[in-house]
Amino acid sequence: MSVMQNRTSYQDRIIRSYYKNRDEIMLQRLGELVTDLFLAEGKARARLWKRVAEVLEKLKVPNDQIRHLVQQENPTLVANLLKKLLEKQ
Repeated sequence: MSVMQNRTSYQDRIIRSYYKNRDEIMLQRLGELVTDLFLAEGKARARLWKRVAEVLEKLKVPNDQIRHLVQQENPTLVANLLKKLLEKQ
């Protein structure tokens, strides 16, 4: 018996809903991370930048743009990108 056969129809709906709304979820998460970046310092800030890069990858932002944003360590640049991404929706 595979794992897929063990899921209930409710679990299937939740999974489908997640993937259907994945971009919106990632955009919301990016917004939360930008807020956290403005407040963070030290090692916590470095971890947040890593998460920002992961979210941007999931949003299919080009790798060179992600590298540039992370190297700049400027949350305002990420906030501006988030604004553009939200406008595209």
